[in-house]
Amino acid sequence: MDSTLEALYQVVLDRKADPQEGSYTCYLFDKGLDKILKKVGEECAETIIAAKNDVPSDTVGEISDLIYHLMVMMAEKGIPLSDVMAELDRRAQ
Repeated sequence: MDSTLEALYQVVLDRKADPQEGSYTCYLFDKGLDKILKKVGEECAETIIAAKNDVPSDTVGEISDLIYHLMVMMAEKGIPLSDVMAELDRRAQ
């Protein structure tokens, strides 16, 4: 699982470093932190609604969207995925 998250985060970082036309990730970076945070908030709300509606496939999709947008926010703020993983490891103790 870690490798999937690491691969996704690397794609996000690559898009930030080397923007590609037509990339949604690049669009978010271009629009800036306010747009990225708005999307994080929207995806959080959509995750809550999907969970409340008790449709597992919808909930999984919304959680995935939320994780992706959180990674874009992390990249924008310079937060390495390894820091988050280390914190989660610490909390699992």
